[in-house]
Amino acid sequence: MELLTAEETRVRLPYPALADAIREALLGERSGEAQAPARMHLPLPEDGTLLVMPAADGEIAVTKLVTFHPGNAARGMETIQGEVVVMEAGTGTRLGVLDGPTVTGRRTAAVSLLAARELAPHPGAPLLLVGAGVQARSHLEAFREGLGTSEVSIVSRTAEKAQALAEHARGLGLRASVAGSAAEVLDGVGMIVTATTSPEPVLPDELPAETFVAAVGSFRPEMAELPPALVASATVVVDNLEGAREEAGDLIRASQSGAFGWKDAVTLGGAISGGRLPAARPVVFESVGHALWDLAAARLAYGKG
Repeated sequence: MELLTAEETRVRLPYPALADAIREALLGERSGEAQAPARMHLPLPEDGTLLVMPAADGEIAVTKLVTFHPGNAARGMETIQGEVVVMEAGTGTRLGVLDGPTVTGRRTAAVSLLAARELAPHPGAPLLLVGAGVQARSHLEAFREGLGTSEVSIVSRTAEKAQALAEHARGLGLRASVAGSAAEVLDGVGMIVTATTSPEPVLPDELPAETFVAAVGSFRPEMAELPPALVASATVVVDNLEGAREEAGDLIRASQSGAFGWKDAVTLGGAISGGRLPAARPVVFESVGHALWDLAAARLAYGKG
């Protein structure tokens, strides 16, 4: 059994191919070929969380173990740690272990890439990143590789991180700038990624029509990157409805305020199967993660596509 480093895992998961693999996993779920139960959450000391996520199809099975410790940032340690164990479904033979944070970062960005590719009215439009951490960087790279994004604005509460990400973007050949707030650049962008753990909205109540938003930072009910009014005005697409009901703070808060009804949410699989959405209103893609995306990453990493 091989133990892959973060770099070895990264090399095996190019974003466009991973987006394609996730698309196949979505279609496999709809046909019953792939299965993934709801992920298990276990509280840990110091506001930590242990997540356990299994998934399987007829060929391989995976289990991802991830811990999230927000207090580690002050200690100079990684806040997210984990691994993905990959095995043959028929025999249980372990094939290998992928680096968990790398899988999470890349498959989350690849899901957003897939959603943008399929649903965004203008997928090549300038991009706004709200946040400058690992997920913001992953989405920047994924949109650059998969959509040909050539211009990005970055907003972050930490100016040093925003400047560092802008420099990275320029190194990839993009035109990059740092803005003081999202409101400063909204009229000039058509694609937005929010990748924060903010408990309060980071975008305004209204966005221009035909704007695509990938909201990926909210994974606890108390986190909310989007205001209820924005959710109410948008076509809402979720990567996984069951997970969104439990974890997507943006939508939970909007539902509790009466601005949003769960019956109005469209799953990504359903949206892909049903064709493009109407372009008369913003599209909000809410992503909370799903073990099927880890299964797709494992299939790609081990040549099972």
